[in-house]
Amino acid sequence: QVQLEESGGGLAQTGGSLRLACTASGSFAKISAMGWYRQAPGKQRELVGLITNSGSANTEGPMKGRFTVSRDNARNRVYLQMNDLKPEDTAVYYCNADITVGFTRSLHWGQGTQVTVSP
Repeated sequence: QVQLEESGGGLAQTGGSLRLACTASGSFAKISAMGWYRQAPGKQRELVGLITNSGSANTEGPMKGRFTVSRDNARNRVYLQMNDLKPEDTAVYYCNADITVGFTRSLHWGQGTQVTVSP
């Protein structure tokens, strides 16, 4: 069984930084793209950024220039470095990964980690 476990969430002040990590565990053949999404109260889940298994990364919209997605393939881990945090970044952050188990390829999600940014 594949599991994704996030860590590193918590409380930060405006202008501060946090680094999230997400580690994939279990038995699988391959991890393709990994990424981060977030969901603020009362809003739909939105894409934060994605990274391919070759390291090509992209961050979306208002997060661009402040957030950076990276990964460590040897540790089956993806990171989200968040700088210059703003109160509107407050959300539950979820990692996901495109994982091949046997001959089946599917998206897996972590349980989410809360990030709260105070004014």
